[in-house]
Amino acid sequence: MQVITQSPELDNALVDASNWADEQWVHDQFTWLRENAPLQQLSPEGFEPFWNVTRYNDIKEIEGNKQVFINDPRPVLGLQMVNEVMQQMSGRKHLVRSLVQMDDPDHMKYRRLTQGWFMGSNLRKLQGRVDELADQYVSRMADMGGECDFVKDVAMWFPLRVIMSILGVPEEDEPLMLKLTQELFGSTDPDVTRSFDMMEFMDVVLDFEKYFAKLTQARRENPTDDVASLIANAEVDGAPIPEHEANGYYIIIATAGHDTTSSSTAGGLLALLQNPEQMAKLRGDVEAHLPTAIDEMIRWVSPVRHFMRTATEDCVVAGQTIRAGESALLWYPSANRDAAIFPEPDEFRVDRKGAKQLAFGFGAHVCLGQHLARMEMSALFKALLNRVEHIELAGEPTYMQSTFVGGLKSLPIRYRMK
Repeated sequence: MQVITQSPELDNALVDASNWADEQWVHDQFTWLRENAPLQQLSPEGFEPFWNVTRYNDIKEIEGNKQVFINDPRPVLGLQMVNEVMQQMSGRKHLVRSLVQMDDPDHMKYRRLTQGWFMGSNLRKLQGRVDELADQYVSRMADMGGECDFVKDVAMWFPLRVIMSILGVPEEDEPLMLKLTQELFGSTDPDVTRSFDMMEFMDVVLDFEKYFAKLTQARRENPTDDVASLIANAEVDGAPIPEHEANGYYIIIATAGHDTTSSSTAGGLLALLQNPEQMAKLRGDVEAHLPTAIDEMIRWVSPVRHFMRTATEDCVVAGQTIRAGESALLWYPSANRDAAIFPEPDEFRVDRKGAKQLAFGFGAHVCLGQHLARMEMSALFKALLNRVEHIELAGEPTYMQSTFVGGLKSLPIRYRMK
């Protein structure tokens, strides 16, 4: 595997989405960067320069300092020309404005609206339903006769059903939500993108907004006990949520609420298949090892590959001066393979203990749905290990071409039910 060490070749290669379909290539680059250039400024062609942050402690320091490092105006990596054209065409600073694009005071005001839905007491009420759905999707595997694509037949659909039932989207609309999510997060992957045309990408967001405008109207006329009713009727600072922010809220829950969980689930199963001794250890004591195994799967996959922060004042991180207005790109797959934090980081261990992985982020913007994601993954793997006697690969796994959110897009398996 070739490790690229020189700019501008390194700068351009690291942000090239096609390279992210090769997981080993990505991890090889980050291993070299952590050891030799853990925090340096990159200037890929077509992008505004940014500080490339690869070590766990540096990422944690930046995320933990929300006064100095903010999400706005550059929460994710994007081509400068594309960002400018989209802003001109849409008339918006951000095509979507969700919790990801917000800083305080807005961020905390909006986060509080739904935070209770994703915390302990409410999740305990959902446990029975989540377990029931997990069993249904393992039953789907039984009906398929011993072979399936675990990504396309199970991992995508199970967390989608869970989050849509919480949000209030009817089951018959789930294929549309899945299609739009893939087109939004997979806009750089030729297999799932709607088009590489900027107008077509904007249409994906517009399709989301048209759908949720109708849902908002329905929930205002007839509120129910779902999250859509809460968003549709919520107020911030004594006034209804603006339409742009309401749509952003729907979109972040409808997309991130299932896509990252499905990636971690599929990637976790692949890791178990590639490490049969770890599968045997997990099967030997599911209750003891499953909690650490789930966190290890999430560390291993790190489905959200980056976010960005912009400095509001001059500051020093790891000996480098980051000036006010400069942005830092935080690579979570790199942080989660940092050997200074995780002993033998390239080994998959279902009983790994110690430092917490950063796949959910850290600080004020830590993932709202992290507890639900763990609950879903635990329920599915309990059902899977209880009812499936043997699983093996039945083809070559393939990965999404994306620098932002991604993971496996195909995982062919062969299995035998008990």
